[in-house]
Amino acid sequence: MDKEFILSRAKEVLKLEKEGLEEVLKNLDYSFADAVELIFQARGRVVVSGVGKSGIIGKKISATLSSTGTPSFFLHPVEALHGDLGMVTSDDILLAISYSGNTLEVCELASILKKRGIKIIAFTGNLESRLAGLSDVIVNCKIPREACPFNLAPTTSTTATLALGDALAMCLFEIKGLGSEDFRRNHPGGSLGERLKVKVKEIMLTGEKIPVVKEGTLLKDAIYEIDKKRLGCVLVVNEFGGLTGIITDGDLRRTFLKYGDIKNLKVEDVMTKNPKVIEENRLASEALELMEKHLITVLPVIDFDRKLVGILHLHDILGKGTFKFTV
Repeated sequence: MDKEFILSRAKEVLKLEKEGLEEVLKNLDYSFADAVELIFQARGRVVVSGVGKSGIIGKKISATLSSTGTPSFFLHPVEALHGDLGMVTSDDILLAISYSGNTLEVCELASILKKRGIKIIAFTGNLESRLAGLSDVIVNCKIPREACPFNLAPTTSTTATLALGDALAMCLFEIKGLGSEDFRRNHPGGSLGERLKVKVKEIMLTGEKIPVVKEGTLLKDAIYEIDKKRLGCVLVVNEFGGLTGIITDGDLRRTFLKYGDIKNLKVEDVMTKNPKVIEENRLASEALELMEKHLITVLPVIDFDRKLVGILHLHDILGKGTFKFTV
């Protein structure tokens, strides 16, 4: 087995898929915003439909829409033409996926629903296709070529379509003003849903696992603590255990660039004072929302008296760390 060839081919496939995404990004225009607006204003659900690989991608897009607050279901066009059309109401919107834009079953479904007055959004790479002609909004999914060596198997095109679906779901999620608590309500049975329901004190790191030094500590000693605890930061407390600051890896890089020689610096010279914190009795979902809002990955945890009692890393919420329930 030629491992060099395999690695080379794998890189080429990824490169082609990247180029496909770049092409879709370049061609993205206000029609995408029109699609978002159409769904946002609709009173019904997003009915996603496609055949073959496009159908598989459609199922994922529909699932992502539903889980992020936009009601949706997948409708196979063949099943639709044999009775399942009854699932579609006049308030719904059809998101039809066909890269060629001429898939017979998808076009037939779009034609029937159009006659019923249902709005249609097309994800297609052919703006002159039959599906495009039937649609109210056309989102261009055109890519330079498939990653298949014969330019036949749907590869780059399905990646691009999936990415556009993710973009659609995320735009709707934010425009609706939804947050992590709303996401949790749609995932009550998942491990992430379970983590978001518990209190911060149940998943935070405590005791010797907290990277912490006292005020007056030399910066070089604080660096040892950062390296030892491997959370990318160190917390600074006063003599009473109250949190007074935080030093991150980023702070260290900026300090080295500014001073060069750090041997005489103390933590107070570098730390960010009054860092973002969360109380131990808050929900993990609130911590996640705070992290998302301020683009941070760690949160010091304090008690009612604002004393440091723990630290929470994003991985502890999302699942990398050890998860424990308290009884």
